[in-house]
Amino acid sequence: MVKHVILWTLDPKLSKDMMREVKIGIKEGLEGLVGKVPGLIDVKVHIDGRLASSNVDVMLDSTLESEEALRAYAMNPDHVAVADKKVRPYTVQRSCFDFEV
Repeated sequence: MVKHVILWTLDPKLSKDMMREVKIGIKEGLEGLVGKVPGLIDVKVHIDGRLASSNVDVMLDSTLESEEALRAYAMNPDHVAVADKKVRPYTVQRSCFDFEV
């Protein structure tokens, strides 16, 4: 199995209300991919409970069957649509950490 963890910083120009809407959209969009994307086992998007010591706004914690499944997920049209519509337009920084478990 493979863990795929992403940390995003949202655009600081977003209003507080828009930031909340964007976070919800990211969460619903990415968590909704389970069962649609082959090899994607689990997705949790953390948007609440952030402590003041954090320096990012959103965390994706996902599990995939294999490294091959991760590569396929990256190109999957459903995933690309979520990324293009709900994530990329609103983020200014992305960090990724992929590892085997």
